[in-house]
Amino acid sequence: MKSLQLIFSNPRYFAPAWVFTTLNIWFGTWAIYIPTVKENLGINKSDLGIALFCLSLGVFTIFPVASKIINKLGVGKATWFGVILGTITALFPLLATNYYVLMVALFFFGMANGLTDIAMNTLVTEIEKEDAKNFMSAAHGFFSLGGVIVGLGSFLIPIIDNPPLHMAITVGLAFLINLLFYKKYVNITAAPVETEPFSFRLFKPLLLLGIIGFVAFGSEGAIIDWSGLYLKEITLAPEALIGSGFLAFSVAMTLGRFLGDGISERIGSIKVVALGAIIATLGYFLVLSGATFLAIIGFALNGLGFSVIVPELFRIGGNVKGVDSAQGISFIAGSGYSGFLLGPVILGFIAENASLKHSFYTLLGCVLLIMLTTFFLQRKRS
Repeated sequence: MKSLQLIFSNPRYFAPAWVFTTLNIWFGTWAIYIPTVKENLGINKSDLGIALFCLSLGVFTIFPVASKIINKLGVGKATWFGVILGTITALFPLLATNYYVLMVALFFFGMANGLTDIAMNTLVTEIEKEDAKNFMSAAHGFFSLGGVIVGLGSFLIPIIDNPPLHMAITVGLAFLINLLFYKKYVNITAAPVETEPFSFRLFKPLLLLGIIGFVAFGSEGAIIDWSGLYLKEITLAPEALIGSGFLAFSVAMTLGRFLGDGISERIGSIKVVALGAIIATLGYFLVLSGATFLAIIGFALNGLGFSVIVPELFRIGGNVKGVDSAQGISFIAGSGYSGFLLGPVILGFIAENASLKHSFYTLLGCVLLIMLTTFFLQRKRS
């Protein structure tokens, strides 16, 4: 909790942490209104899927050039630029007058999200280097906090009864807080790094980190999408408890991220990732027991385990020797988002052709792969 105290006591740390919150406020508020947009534009699920793919396409389009933009502008200015772009483009999808305008709006919204995501993680990495303070995990906890704020804000939907206005109020308030604090980070630039020509020796640690990122993000996405159905179909949970798995996962993830920095300071980033994988493994064993309450506890352990893995990956990726922080983080982010998008799809294919329980056996195998990969990372570091 020391990093949480650090964030709330010093604007230098609160400012970038609030950018994390802002990113989830944009995305979460948009997500609430996806059914409304679908109905208003009269599109089917297939069309909606293509439109949502445009958002992902926007994210992936910016990844290859994000590090160049960040290094050109400076990481602080790039983060602030991302906040401005995200605030503006968050309004576009809800103002779309037809399906094709929606696809274009989501593409640009995705680009703004992607740039902000990489810039803010690079920014925290650089501040950690400058100040010798750990708060990456807590910053990701603030991202989770954004989801809580969106959930509370959803109670205003029937009162406001106007999606664009609700979005404008929400992103406007988030932007005003950013406006109050952005000067605390806007002039920060990345410390110069002696970059080396591309070689497999440099690529190898990034590849291992990318594998962990792909699996960890993919597992998170799968639990978010499939936990409710798992409780309903496999554990035969009553209707009132179907959402409990996701709730337990989310609460534990938020708590774990606020605790993660202190643990990382004591045992190091790679050991934290391994510890997270062990906790998530125990969680999957409980989920696969088939008992409702054990499965809910298992989902909570999954959230606790995965909560520390992703922040530590960004921390490690931003400190790979011979690679500048923006490039390392871009690679982790690209690998992770690929997993987040493809993971639920792959799991759905397995569930359709085998069973939903087999999908979760696959997730158990994936987290064991993370443990194995940390072994190779530890050997390389030694």
